Amino acid sequence: MTDRWPDAVVRYPDPAIQVLDDRFREYVLFHAAVERLYTGCRWAEGPAYFGDGRFLVWSDIPNNRMLRWTEDDGRISTFRAPSSYTNGNTRDRQGRLVSCEHDSQRVTRTEHDGTVTVLMDRFEGKRLNAPNDVVVKSDGTVWFTDPGYGILKHYEGHRAELELPTHVYRLDPERGEVAVATVELQRPNGLCFSPDERRLYVVDSEASQRSIRVYDVVDGRRLTNGRLFVACAPGMPDGIRCDTDGNVWAGYGGGEGQDGVAVFAPDATMIGRIHLPERCANLCFGGARRTRLFMAASQSLYALYVEAQGAPGG
Repeated sequence: MTDRWPDAVVRYPDPAIQVLDDRFREYVLFHAAVERLYTGCRWAEGPAYFGDGRFLVWSDIPNNRMLRWTEDDGRISTFRAPSSYTNGNTRDRQGRLVSCEHDSQRVTRTEHDGTVTVLMDRFEGKRLNAPNDVVVKSDGTVWFTDPGYGILKHYEGHRAELELPTHVYRLDPERGEVAVATVELQRPNGLCFSPDERRLYVVDSEASQRSIRVYDVVDGRRLTNGRLFVACAPGMPDGIRCDTDGNVWAGYGGGEGQDGVAVFAPDATMIGRIHLPERCANLCFGGARRTRLFMAASQSLYALYVEAQGAPGG
């Protein structure tokens, strides 16, 4: 894989796309290849697509900036700098950007006029650790993970003591309500809802765990019946998204053969891989029909047209 970047011609079908189960074939396009859209980051994360503007925003955490890629002309520009070492991003159903900020240890929302609203920076009087990834449910509630990576070292924020356990939170901005959704994970990381929002998938990226867990969502508010979805070692999952068929697309790392994206069917079978020359931290679906997969991978941003369609909210 490494010898094809950045200028090598790619034969169709792209050998970077690996079918492990026949169920994956329907999502693979014969004449679509992995494209590198940009390189020059230090640690790319948190892609979020803006269909109304036809652009993508993503984080370059150590460089303390957020970048924008414009779909019409491929132009790269700075979306926000400094960015408070922002990590994960998503959009709510009103089209506002919701972000996890490492350095300020908070979750924010960028309003339509560009002003920034702090949604949450404390819980029970203590500072959040370093919110990592976020998803917004159709009812407007904000679900995010707080593993604390951004304050373990100065490289992606600043070094500080964790004041709270590493939790997954549910925040209702309209009512001002916040609750711990689960305390079961050691390093909760990427998360996404199933298309019907009856299940929440959460990555535990603790080295001894390396897994994706799944929970039933009761009354749209509570998580129950936490269970292992898939054990990922020797690979390491990170950001995740669901498509409309309920497959889980996971940013993956672990070295050659592991780096890229792994795709899991609803029954937890790994049905396909997209191999990249870099570890993929996070991903999202975008494009006019939510059928273009954008992958934030280490120093670069990649994209691939697929026949899968991203579920709303991710």
